[in-house]
Amino acid sequence: MILTVTLNAALDVTYQVPAVDWDGVNRVRAVHRRAGGKGVNVARVLAALGQDVLVSGLVGGPIGQAIEADLRAAGLPSALTGITADSRTTLAVSETPPTGPSGTPATPEGPEASGGRAEGGSRRTALFNEPGPEVTPGELADFTRCYTSLLSGADVVVISGSLPRGIPLDTYAALAAIAADRGVPAIVDADGEPLRHAPRGRPAVLKPNAEELARAVPGGTPAEGARALRDQGAESVVVSMGAAGLLAVTGEGTFRARMPYEVAGNPTGAGDSLVAGLALGLAESAPWPERLRRAAALGAAAVAAPVAGEFDRDVYADIHPQIIIT
Repeated sequence: MILTVTLNAALDVTYQVPAVDWDGVNRVRAVHRRAGGKGVNVARVLAALGQDVLVSGLVGGPIGQAIEADLRAAGLPSALTGITADSRTTLAVSETPPTGPSGTPATPEGPEASGGRAEGGSRRTALFNEPGPEVTPGELADFTRCYTSLLSGADVVVISGSLPRGIPLDTYAALAAIAADRGVPAIVDADGEPLRHAPRGRPAVLKPNAEELARAVPGGTPAEGARALRDQGAESVVVSMGAAGLLAVTGEGTFRARMPYEVAGNPTGAGDSLVAGLALGLAESAPWPERLRRAAALGAAAVAAPVAGEFDRDVYADIHPQIIIT
């Protein structure tokens, strides 16, 4: 079983619009509401791949109830710790020009035609993330007890996403250390101070993107930054670099996964799909080249999907064998 941790769970709302007019009225073509947060998205992808998963984290208030209800509806098992404050909502506005019968971009007509239209059929997405609830020390202690007990049935744990207010910045390091002490490999996907602290927890994998890595270890190349995080305690560091692929600095050497082409679409959740691939590879003890190829392909296939936590299986099947590992 792969355990995921989402301390700042959310109700993700995605608006799909033909174009955004920031000075006028926008008509929404489609609305998606679902449980979200990075760990939840990872669990969705793993479940779609046929893996046993368990979602853990913090939820509270009416939004928290909606998150739990959506997880049940999706068939995603969960062991969530309740808090008093209300969980957050996130909003993604995805700008997608309508297509004509041939699949080429159609010319919008009427009031939706004005302002900010993405050209050439590409999609642009703006994200609006609330900061999250205030969590008390007692609530965090309750979660930590639950988390520690859940590790007994876990093969891998994924600890990812932002921290809600009131949570110490070294919490991910502490959770990874608890897992390491019990022989459970941890993947940490974080930014800012949580990423800087994370190596002390001896995670099996740290997964920053290139910008997050540059903030955590400024002034060097991605390879130098990744090596610095390894020197601080991480077993391996995998850096996602968008269309440029992946860089992995590991105890077995340094690897690059190069993409054959760029996939246009909604990047929301691409990193979570990538992490799902890494978690599956870790659970299966797959060689690094195979692990990276699958992770990179899942990340690219997620860009082609409309909402986070999904991936386009056709894109995955097409791009997977073409990824070059050096």
